[in-house]
Amino acid sequence: MSAVDKAFHGLRHMIAMGRLSAGERIPPEGELCKELGVSRGSLREAVRMLAALGVIEPRHGSGTYVSALRPEDVIGSLSLTLELLPLPGLLEVYEMRRVLESHVAAKAAARATPEEIRTLFSLVESMEATGDPAESSELDHRFHAEIARIGGTPTLAALLSVFRARSRKYQVFTLPEGPELRRKSDQDHRVLATAIADRDPGAAAGAAEAHIAQTERWLRAFMPPVEEEPAVEEGAAD
Repeated sequence: MSAVDKAFHGLRHMIAMGRLSAGERIPPEGELCKELGVSRGSLREAVRMLAALGVIEPRHGSGTYVSALRPEDVIGSLSLTLELLPLPGLLEVYEMRRVLESHVAAKAAARATPEEIRTLFSLVESMEATGDPAESSELDHRFHAEIARIGGTPTLAALLSVFRARSRKYQVFTLPEGPELRRKSDQDHRVLATAIADRDPGAAAGAAEAHIAQTERWLRAFMPPVEEEPAVEEGAAD
């Protein structure tokens, strides 16, 4: 184990075991270096790594603190690694996404207010009306994020957002088949919004699962297993 790893896991253990609590300032560098048996350089690199994960917050002129450790923030940091997954890995993630999207859709059908339902249909109508792939992709994201917000917890919504962000790197709607795929996707969105408006959790769960499964099939059928160049989000599937 390298010195940086030693410092990283040492600090992580202190936080996990409750020795350093959320919002607490971590001890001075000298004390930590002595306790962990590492140099200041190794400790600082470990702190940078934990900061990237949202676990530690360096505050200029004040010191370094353990973050609030909100679950949604920690889950959100998964994007640092999940976005590295090649297509086969992403397709494995889709099994989890189908389950979670179905769950939040069912909950949304039970919880949604009339105003929230109007918001969902407004997003569906905007998706159906636009011819701009970038705008369609953003509206698509907002539609699913709204359902996750209504039917899930902040942590679950954050996890689904991470899953969607990786999926959006694949530009299915800009393919020659894109217009037809978009029409089918828009139809799926309307079916899902209608099930939520009808207060039918079973239908909402089924519509969400079918929609995500359809996107997975499109990725398997149309996208190469390895991306040749960095992809952008415009016109991507949800």
